Amino acid sequence: MTVENGMDAGPPHAATVVSRTQESPTIFTLQLRLDDAAAQAAYRFAPGQFNMLYLFGVGEVPISIMSDPGDRIGIGHTIRAAGRVTRGLAELQPGDPVGLRGPFGRGWPLQEMGGNDIVLVTGGLGCAPVVSVVHYILKRRDRFGKLVIIQGVKHAEDLIWREQYDHWASMPDTQVLVAATEGAALWPWHVGRVTDLFALARFNPKRAAAMMCGPEGMMRTAAESLLQRGVPESRLFLSMERNMQCAVGRCGHCQLGGSFVCRDGPVYSWGQVKDLLVHRGF
Repeated sequence: MTVENGMDAGPPHAATVVSRTQESPTIFTLQLRLDDAAAQAAYRFAPGQFNMLYLFGVGEVPISIMSDPGDRIGIGHTIRAAGRVTRGLAELQPGDPVGLRGPFGRGWPLQEMGGNDIVLVTGGLGCAPVVSVVHYILKRRDRFGKLVIIQGVKHAEDLIWREQYDHWASMPDTQVLVAATEGAALWPWHVGRVTDLFALARFNPKRAAAMMCGPEGMMRTAAESLLQRGVPESRLFLSMERNMQCAVGRCGHCQLGGSFVCRDGPVYSWGQVKDLLVHRGF
């Protein structure tokens, strides 16, 4: 089986860590480059897709791609060290080998959303799957209307990329709103729920598209708020998380209703998942 960009879904391709950035005590970013120059040149992905990263002798995990599709320097992944494989990946340094399969899944429908205001709503590390959208829009600014970035975290210390948020906020027609459930000394943004920020967001609901990623309860509440604001249901999209292991819809671990997140997602329209989000266990 092959994926859309022509890379196979079989054994991992050899790659090398180009750079490593420690974003927080438990979150880090790896920039990777495929060892085969032809494969690196041919590699293409859409914002919202993911790769399977393989740590030799340990296992592999699905990780969202956070770099811009036009960036040919490296393939970026921001990772939280939470399990056996991700803790092993956290030990990698520039020059170390890693395996890569992908990209997989369905990304954000950015080409179809041209001309609209774009509202991005994220919670926790949910910012990683949509940060490639921010990069995509800012490098193609004339194709879109306003950009509203709404980010929520549980603890103020959980916010990563603070300098990038300041940079994004300085860009034309771009609004950045950040909330922490638990603030901290010198915390410059809102203390409370991320959904508290919707009243401050400035966009035209009739020509807006929203893209969300994070805890499912937060996304459900955000979707309901955006619908009440007047954003059409057909322009609400969510990135779902499930236990993805094979990445090609064969193992069944990531089943969501009648679909498989690795193959049919991770990006879904609100209409596809709204009935599933009200049932625990789906």
